[in-house]
Amino acid sequence: MTHTAVITGGNKGIGADLAQALLARDYTVVSISRRAPEVSHPHLHSVEADLLDGQAVAEAAAEVATNHEVTHLIHNAGLIWPNLIEAAEPSDITGLAQLHLGSALTLLKAFLPAMKARQFGRVMFNGSRAALGAPTRTAYGATKAGMIGMARTWALELAPHGITVNVVAPGPILTDNFWGIVEKDSPQQEALAKRIPMGRLGRVDDVTRAFLFFCDPENSFVTGQTLYVCGGASVGSLQI
Repeated sequence: MTHTAVITGGNKGIGADLAQALLARDYTVVSISRRAPEVSHPHLHSVEADLLDGQAVAEAAAEVATNHEVTHLIHNAGLIWPNLIEAAEPSDITGLAQLHLGSALTLLKAFLPAMKARQFGRVMFNGSRAALGAPTRTAYGATKAGMIGMARTWALELAPHGITVNVVAPGPILTDNFWGIVEKDSPQQEALAKRIPMGRLGRVDDVTRAFLFFCDPENSFVTGQTLYVCGGASVGSLQI
């Protein structure tokens, strides 16, 4: 069986690293993001779309479903809009709900007929330790927690069709999203690393390995689960 993986936000960070790992395993990879990947590969394809725009997502989903028989959907794209309660707005929640939840539903509905026809599929979310609570994460934490509930629901509905649905929930990972909040190589970054039980911040390859576990076609008995890749930070409280 050949495999085609759609990765949202596959152009940089965790998504780009995972794309390269899947390409090395002879997958076809389709990145859906606002910008094309910076690297090229005969089996790497790009569809540019803003996942905050519901209509753009629907058009991208239809394009990919027409041109590819998708077996893996990895919803990796995400944004952090940090605000204390006094500055948070309902629009923060609705915007990130479209990005983190609505776009995933639109994409899965487009790819589901092919997965059901094969009686095989792998669906994954890039969640967050912030689903357990973090200061300034009203919208982000709420929508990342929503991923867990949605994944568990999908896991129950899709298990009879050989489709697994799981969540990888990273803690602090050294990516542009992280450095958008914490200055790179700053004392704050160093202090945060010391508070992680494992004594360091995460790397993108730490998260990629977790996704590869859930991607594995032979891994057919794990579904509806959330795997925290956080160096132990999910065990206790951690403030960024």
